[in-house]
Amino acid sequence: MKITKAVIPAAGFGTRFLPQTKAMPKEMLPIVDKPVIQYVVEEIVNSGVNDIIIVTGANKRAIEDHFDTPNEDLIKNLTQGNKEDLLKETKKISEMANFVYVRQKGPYGNGTPVLSAETVVENEPFAVLWGDEFVYADPPRLSQMIKVYEKYGGVVISGLKIERKEDLSRYGIGDLEPFEGKVSKIKRIVEKPNPDQAPSNIMTGGAYIFPPEIFQALKSIEPGKGGELWLVDAITLLQKQGVPVYCVEIENGKYYDTGNKLAYMETVVEMALRHPNINGEFKEFLKKLSV
Repeated sequence: MKITKAVIPAAGFGTRFLPQTKAMPKEMLPIVDKPVIQYVVEEIVNSGVNDIIIVTGANKRAIEDHFDTPNEDLIKNLTQGNKEDLLKETKKISEMANFVYVRQKGPYGNGTPVLSAETVVENEPFAVLWGDEFVYADPPRLSQMIKVYEKYGGVVISGLKIERKEDLSRYGIGDLEPFEGKVSKIKRIVEKPNPDQAPSNIMTGGAYIFPPEIFQALKSIEPGKGGELWLVDAITLLQKQGVPVYCVEIENGKYYDTGNKLAYMETVVEMALRHPNINGEFKEFLKKLSV
């Protein structure tokens, strides 16, 4: 079956960004002139998927408002100001995809928002991409993953090479078995390993393609570490049931983490240097800083 739906978990509290995230979702933190979650949505749409389920929690209304049709006052203001380009760009946001919003229910853990989307996804394979990080890749990361899924099925997880050894302890690292080209089979995922004991330098996670059987797996597992419902435990259960789990190392991909303050600021600076309207002036500004 074709991948036609994608789930974006966006129900976390964003505690590492308090007090900024007391009332504003962490997924709405601005990267120059777009919120983080818009970069995620653009990747999904540019990969040919148009039905997007965003799993939200309390204080997440701003996400819905962002992807909604602009209100009449904003349209009037931009029209009277002859800001047609901005008006066109703003309207385009709500027209990018078909958006469905689901409230997260259940225990804490990264498996819970996926399970919360079951009634909307129904009996179809689907993609999952986190709402507070993104990958800049050409072709888009998800499109590379979809090609692998269409060829092999199973579970497909994105993989990115971690350049600095000391960073391996920040991610889930794949214990991999070479399969074909940039595609490997995942034997297991080691969460935040000691860099000297990491099974590879490939971060596995951030984007997934699941068969609908993942829902039953999530219902079957017990809460794991910290009493949380862990997605990796459900993936491991599917493996034991004979479902192959693949990792595709993303080509031409750069991972942007916005989950902590330092990584967020690094992302803002890099994306500002890519921005066509300000990159030159911003580069000159950075050169003048005494650091």
